[in-house]
Amino acid sequence: MQQSQIPFTRDLVLVGGGHTHALVLRSWAMKPLPGVRVTLINPAPTAPYSGMLPGYVAGHYDKEELDIDLVQLARLANARLVMAAATGIDPERRLIQVAGQPAIGFDIASIDIGISTRMPDLPGFEDHAIPAKPLDQFAAEWRRFCQGDGPADVAVIGGGVAGAELALAMNHALTENRRPHRIYLVERNTILSALPHRAAERLRTALQVAGIILHEEAEVQEVTSGGITMTGQRIEAGFICGAAGARPYQWLRETGLAEHDGFLVINEELRSSDPAIFAVGDCAHMGFAPRPKAGVYAVRQAPVLLHNLRSALAETGNMRRYRPQSDYLKLISLGSKSALGDRFGLTFSGPWVWRWKDRIDRKFMRMFRELPDMPAPALPVPRAAGQAELGAKMLCGGCGAKLGQGALLHALEQAQDTLPGDDAAVIDMDGQKLVFSTDHLRQMVSDPAVMARIAAHHALGDVWAMGASPQAALATIILPRMAPRLSARTLKEIMTVAREVMGDAGAEIAGGHSSQGSELTIGFSVTGRCDTPIQLSGARPGDHLILTKPIGSGVIMAAEMAGKARGAEVHSAILAMCQSQARAAVILQHAHAMTDVTGFGLLGHLRNICLNSATGAEVWANAVPLLPGALRLATVGVRSSLFDDNRSGFPDLADTPRHDLLVDPQTSGGLLAAIATDPQQMIADLKSAGYDAAHIGIVTANAGQIGIR
Repeated sequence: MQQSQIPFTRDLVLVGGGHTHALVLRSWAMKPLPGVRVTLINPAPTAPYSGMLPGYVAGHYDKEELDIDLVQLARLANARLVMAAATGIDPERRLIQVAGQPAIGFDIASIDIGISTRMPDLPGFEDHAIPAKPLDQFAAEWRRFCQGDGPADVAVIGGGVAGAELALAMNHALTENRRPHRIYLVERNTILSALPHRAAERLRTALQVAGIILHEEAEVQEVTSGGITMTGQRIEAGFICGAAGARPYQWLRETGLAEHDGFLVINEELRSSDPAIFAVGDCAHMGFAPRPKAGVYAVRQAPVLLHNLRSALAETGNMRRYRPQSDYLKLISLGSKSALGDRFGLTFSGPWVWRWKDRIDRKFMRMFRELPDMPAPALPVPRAAGQAELGAKMLCGGCGAKLGQGALLHALEQAQDTLPGDDAAVIDMDGQKLVFSTDHLRQMVSDPAVMARIAAHHALGDVWAMGASPQAALATIILPRMAPRLSARTLKEIMTVAREVMGDAGAEIAGGHSSQGSELTIGFSVTGRCDTPIQLSGARPGDHLILTKPIGSGVIMAAEMAGKARGAEVHSAILAMCQSQARAAVILQHAHAMTDVTGFGLLGHLRNICLNSATGAEVWANAVPLLPGALRLATVGVRSSLFDDNRSGFPDLADTPRHDLLVDPQTSGGLLAAIATDPQQMIADLKSAGYDAAHIGIVTANAGQIGIR
């Protein structure tokens, strides 16, 4: 995008992936404000749409239909996505505290984190009940419970509209699954008291017809593993849900910003008591026009928030005012494909209301399902010969941007030893063995802190593959051009993470170099110490091949660049790339040969072992673990930019998506080891240490030949 060529001078940080922020990001993608770096902070790669939750619980929608994919949305908006939970804000220092990551600086921030229905003061709730919000955890727990066997009794604490909708949806799902059940709806006051009388009576009738057991004026005293205790009465239930009221997240109270019962007070411009901090959705209290918590307000705040954020970032002073409507259309699911509607005192219900609601919900979600394509730029005409061979496809980041193995071997033809070298250079200093390696990665993840974590683990992989203990590292950082204040923020995030990862590995960052360039690049040169290095030349026929991580990061990150990967798939790949191989290296310390699987793919790095050891290998394709989504994406034709070069080295490789993944370039991939010991015990040890490891083949005596079966 052209705007990315303009240096960043302002940081806009969106805290939370709520409906308002999702709409703002989509609009921002269509018309960004040049010079603004946008950051979205959200605990998960997706944000569920609350309007479709009852339909999901009832079984009318799949989970994917419920989710707004924030990874794809952030990519479209050229925003960096930080997949972690915000835990606090320091308005004076302009910092957002984030769980497990360095604080993130901002010039303008907006908060849209929704609400929680947790009941921390109710004894036993945290251990034995599931809050209806946040929605992700609730949806997962309900699906597990609903798909079980046998009797299924459920207690819903909270008799408002949300509790009633959930009770009816649960009843429908369990009825469809033919599980005997009882649904209890418990309310400390009168159920549905916030609804107009006519709508409340009709919804109450629907609950009674469905057989929902109502407990009104009932105070819950304790939640246990088998039910809830009320005054003088106990209800047995295997699934307990909290849907009572709206509770703000505790950290909002600690910001020092003006609040009302823990909700941030905002004015007509959607600004908090600090003009640099906006707030929208259920986490905000409209002090100028108090309203109940409802998604309709969040949706209609979006265009006003977008305008005012742009104005604040450009410092134009041109602000718009948000005017909430006095009443709104309420559409309430009744469990089956029927719904109840109410507006201006008019109440109506039936299957046609459900169809109406379904159309509204699906139309809203289509805005995030049908994102504009991101085609590669067309090649110019006229152009130099050979450009078509390179293609217009964007160059992948990470190891997908490496020079191909064939080109490297060709460049080394004049060397005395034309075999591929070990993962790290071995230096003998006064009888002590030191290993030394360097690795640098082009940006493949929008979050600089996560990119630093991946790059650090990637660089450490060569040292661990040699059986060495990391000792020291030098950092080389290239930042894209931006304002000095933003450069300082970014470098601090990167180095905070780099020191943490290297420190955990036993190494100290002794220095390094930083510069500015066209894009973010992070690299580390690492030294390690060992007694006897594990080299590529030690494999023996009969050895077992062990892989410590699934493969597929290349195709997944290539798909992410094109906006085709699902958020959950990208998240899984990032978690795998951020996993340390330190414990795996200790478990595999007696390997005959070992390497880390990176840019040349599984087969490329296995070939290096075979060439150096004068052996062959047999790989069991179906035994090779794959990252979630990798096979799906390979099947639809997604490939990394290094793929063709990697595959050219294996002309006899079968033309199937699974076989293609065997040459998929990996970033911060797993260790590949040739061992003589019992593979089952080794795999058990690795799995106990948290690795998705597998026994994927054997070493053979057929020198230079790799068979796939």
